[in-house]
Amino acid sequence: MHWLFLLMAIGCMFMAMRTTSPLLAVTLLLVSLGLFVAWIMGRHARRLGETSRDPSMMIDPTELRRLRELAEARRNATPPPTEPPAP
Repeated sequence: MHWLFLLMAIGCMFMAMRTTSPLLAVTLLLVSLGLFVAWIMGRHARRLGETSRDPSMMIDPTELRRLRELAEARRNATPPPTEPPAP
């Protein structure tokens, strides 16, 4: 959809260059600028949407608490490391 903004902006620029009326040329250039900004914002929103994380992959608080308890139990179960012998 955002590519349509780009095509319309290019069309407005082309028509602004071909017209003989200065008022129409300025109006078309302003419309073209607005369409370019809309294209850039749409493209940026699309790219951010593609890189966002899937909400279903997030860990809920209950699962996070269970994983912390599991890590704590593993840490308590392993013996502390002994110091290496002095040479």
